[in-house]
Amino acid sequence: MIGRKRIVLTTFGSYGDIHPYLAIAAELRSRGHHPVIATSELYREKLLAGGFDFVSVRPNIPPPQEQDPVMMEKVMNPKSGSGYLLNEMLFPFVRDGYEDLLQAVAGADLLLTHPISFAGPLVAQKAGLPWVSSVLAPVSFMSAYDMPAPPFWPWMRHLQLLGPRFVAAFFKQVKKYYKNKDYEVFREELGLPDRGSPVFEGQHSPTLILALFSALFAQPQPDWPPQARVTGFAFYDGRNELTMPPELTRFLDDGPPPVVFTLGSSAVWVARDFYRESIAAAKLLGRRAVLLIGDERNQLRESLPPEIIAVNYAPFEALLAHACAMVHHGGVGTTSNGLRAGIPTLIVPFAFDQPDNAAHAARLGCSRTLPRAKYHAARVARELDILLTKPEHTSKARQTSRLLRMENGARVAADLIEQVLQTEDVAIAAGPEEPVYAACD
Repeated sequence: MIGRKRIVLTTFGSYGDIHPYLAIAAELRSRGHHPVIATSELYREKLLAGGFDFVSVRPNIPPPQEQDPVMMEKVMNPKSGSGYLLNEMLFPFVRDGYEDLLQAVAGADLLLTHPISFAGPLVAQKAGLPWVSSVLAPVSFMSAYDMPAPPFWPWMRHLQLLGPRFVAAFFKQVKKYYKNKDYEVFREELGLPDRGSPVFEGQHSPTLILALFSALFAQPQPDWPPQARVTGFAFYDGRNELTMPPELTRFLDDGPPPVVFTLGSSAVWVARDFYRESIAAAKLLGRRAVLLIGDERNQLRESLPPEIIAVNYAPFEALLAHACAMVHHGGVGTTSNGLRAGIPTLIVPFAFDQPDNAAHAARLGCSRTLPRAKYHAARVARELDILLTKPEHTSKARQTSRLLRMENGARVAADLIEQVLQTEDVAIAAGPEEPVYAACD
């Protein structure tokens, strides 16, 4: 039995990056612990409204609606977006983030890090703090046995024909380019050893890595770090934050299940013609549709027919329970919600991990993938028609949903975190003369 522990969870990114850690924090809180969320100032109001303790950690980015549209286009560029995000928006602020997070972990018993909270591993090592890392999607492991599908090199999946040994050698060379000079200088100033690229092996705790997705979505591979544990998706309901708009409730009650079109909370800012083509596709299909447009800037000027409604946001679980299918960008948060809903999905990847998430969802038999460049009404309608009329897609979707609802990623993650904490308590009690072996090895 372990006592009340102060656990700092640091994360950065969109809602899909924030919500799993809120789910884990809520689970830890229910067990009597004191979780603290350390993230961008952008989420202060959201976290305080949810009753979470919050610490602001730089970089402090403005809300998307206040950001330069050109910058958002650069971030979401499939070829250069990752480099821009890392080298222009994240690595230059690692020193600032380190200062903030170092203060946040004062008196903490454990630190949980997100894949791109680059200050986190440095703080954990320098402070000598028990540290658990996490990944949200299988692409973070860059497995030679489960070839990732990056947006910048779509041809890379063909390398699997050459075998894991060749692929592993190729990845070793690729990882060399994901080191940042300023980061490395700062790490050396701190007197910390080189643990590899902070984007790849350097992000992983040597004690425990939480793979916050389902084993249905991706199975452990021979070249994953041995301390990785698959937990299942960690879903956060956020019921205190968002209710169904009344006009949407009336729309859902008024007719057959609609197709939901959404770009999550990141790709929505570079939607371009996504919603216009979606409306045309719904008309071609003769289906009702819900557009989650994220912001009034995506509102089309012409009035919508009665069969189509546009709202900024809606709670996924409640909305998707009324839907017949979903079209989305492939963010891991949206992907997991679609899989849990038990409806067929069409994924239109934009950037980052999205093409790889789409590939893993497609393997389950309940999802199809359409490249962004081919997102035209006629093609969208054809893909949706296949998903909605071929019974195997609906059957696979329902089967996947049943299995996912048997999992509880937040609970498993909390169990594993408590194992690490218990090991630390035993080690302290045992003293330096008695060897103690980690519970998660």
